Amino acid sequence: MCAVAENAAVFMQWEIGDRFPMGFFIRDSIRKYKKKEEKEMKRKSLLAILLAASMAASMTAATATVAFAETEEAAEETTDDAETADDAEAADDAEAADDAETTDDAEAADDTADADKEAADKVAALIDAIYVQERTDDTDEQCKEAKEAWDALTDAQKELVEGEEASPEYFGRDTGDASKDDPRNQDEIGENELLVVSFGTSFNDSRATDIGGIEKALQEANPDWSVRRAFTAQIIINHIQARDDEKIDNMDQALERAVDNGVKNLVVQPTHLMHGAEYDELVEAIEKYQDKFETVRIAEPLLGEVGSDATVINEDKAAVAEAITAEAVKLAGYDSMDAAAEDGTAFVFMGHGTSHTANVTYDQMQTQLEKLNYKNAFVGTVEGEPEDTACEAVIEKVKEAGYKKVILRPLMVVAGDHANNDMAGDDEDSWKSQFEASKAFDSVDTQIEGLGRIKAVQDIYVAHTKAALEAEPLATAGGSNSSAALEDGTYTVDFNTDSTMFHVNEAKEGKAELTVKDGKMTAHITLPSKNIVNLFVGTAADAQKDGAKLLDPTTDTVEYSDGTSEEVYGFDVPVPAVDEDFDLALIGTKGKWYDHKVSVSNPEKKN
Repeated sequence: MCAVAENAAVFMQWEIGDRFPMGFFIRDSIRKYKKKEEKEMKRKSLLAILLAASMAASMTAATATVAFAETEEAAEETTDDAETADDAEAADDAEAADDAETTDDAEAADDTADADKEAADKVAALIDAIYVQERTDDTDEQCKEAKEAWDALTDAQKELVEGEEASPEYFGRDTGDASKDDPRNQDEIGENELLVVSFGTSFNDSRATDIGGIEKALQEANPDWSVRRAFTAQIIINHIQARDDEKIDNMDQALERAVDNGVKNLVVQPTHLMHGAEYDELVEAIEKYQDKFETVRIAEPLLGEVGSDATVINEDKAAVAEAITAEAVKLAGYDSMDAAAEDGTAFVFMGHGTSHTANVTYDQMQTQLEKLNYKNAFVGTVEGEPEDTACEAVIEKVKEAGYKKVILRPLMVVAGDHANNDMAGDDEDSWKSQFEASKAFDSVDTQIEGLGRIKAVQDIYVAHTKAALEAEPLATAGGSNSSAALEDGTYTVDFNTDSTMFHVNEAKEGKAELTVKDGKMTAHITLPSKNIVNLFVGTAADAQKDGAKLLDPTTDTVEYSDGTSEEVYGFDVPVPAVDEDFDLALIGTKGKWYDHKVSVSNPEKKN
């Protein structure tokens, strides 16, 4: 079509631009006319052809324009689609990048959490390693390593420390300023040492005030003696050393220090409440070193002799009962126990409790409080030993008595972990929480003070030390009271047993009467009650054999310091030798035989 239009245009240019000569007008006029007509016809034909070509060209152009527009639109749409696709791809890429970044952050967070937990677990393991009752050659280094590892943790990591015994509180809890406490582990002791032995506490303020208060009182009362300290709980010793870099001697370390310093005369004053398991272990530890000194004496614990049952009380228990109640009412703002009772206030004194036979001591203290007519005073124990001193039992007693206000106070020498946590803590099993949960009381308050800071209690320890200094020393290898043959006569001797359940009556102050005749020795012992019905020199197994010669009791009358008297059983016990252990079995009212080791020592002839 384009070629036709182009030819038509050329033809038109030729037709228009052609010029003819002016002669031969007539001859050529017709010819010219015809030619003109032919030319006109040709012209018209050409015009028709040109018009058709033009129209075709226009149509082609229009079609081309439409096609171009369509193509352009399609191109634009393609471009838009491409741009949309690019945008979507870019969005997907961005989302993918965000997801990747989130994943990386999560993985990084997981890695950080894993690293935090690993660091915390390492410290927990180090704490558990020193939370032991046995000291080794590695203990000092282990304590140092545990503290350095703890200090290297972040605050967040410290909160993750958790082990069998480990927790953030091991290093993190503020218990006061350790620098205020004197560990009393100095050398240059001299010949006379007064060793004050305590269970111990990791609470710095309580250690300085309660234990330190007793030690200072003893030092003031005995200026010629060097007061030193020993703890029986290695777990506590390690805790203090690791956390505060304060080193306290255990029993072996303290006794070795005494030997190395040339101590000749040793007096041991336990700060323990009673003749319980801790006291027994103390005695065993001293026996290993007994021959290292010229004289060794062991003073009484705070509450003195245990006694056979809940009714047996002594001057020490009476003095302690008066001391703790006086301090309690003063701190509570009352003039007396009676005034507190009128205001509806009861005092609950919480002790530790023990499975040891000495657990009767707590019932004895309740008896003593009742004897003083303190109806609003109640004794309980953390361990629930004996059962009637468990928290639930004490709550019921206070409820039944009608008191609506309760003040909890520790019946413990030191206000340590038990006082702060078991008694006054926020956990649901603390005594404070249990009393509150009962909904029986309008108020439940606590007094977190150990007995050791009470002046009257310190005076009791001073009196016990004085009594020990005035008493005969324990037999030692270098002493004069060895097992040499004794002349006929009557002697006062110490009667030693392997158990606080089996001992002479408190009125006899640990003494028996030894009779020597013709080389044979017999010790008469007076017991605390009539609960032991027979003795046998030998083992429990032999005592149950046919023909066994059992020792029958005598009936003895004893007079106590408070003016009361009592009938109890006594026994005449054959003694093979002085200062030598021998077997002595016993049977009580329940019909069961028990084995014991006993001895007599320190014979003093009576005039």
